[in-house]
Amino acid sequence: MAEIASYWELWWVWCAAALILAILEVLAPGFVFLGFALGALACGLFLAALGSGALGLPALLFLFAALSLISWLLMRRYFALPTGQVKNFDHDIND
Repeated sequence: MAEIASYWELWWVWCAAALILAILEVLAPGFVFLGFALGALACGLFLAALGSGALGLPALLFLFAALSLISWLLMRRYFALPTGQVKNFDHDIND
């Protein structure tokens, strides 16, 4: 178990997870995975700046969850449709 936890304390593991989550966002749009990707990228950059092993796994998971939630809330606020609006498509891509 200690070996698995030590992998998550490496900066490049978090950056690789961010890349995978960003790819999943392309496949399932709607800002679902993008918030998680930004949280993982922030954790990776944080570890790269401070050095691997700067924080333990529980602290990293808390940081990841907090940053993911904040980024998701910010994206929802700035990029979502105003309340009550519905997307209308008045033309076809094939026309």
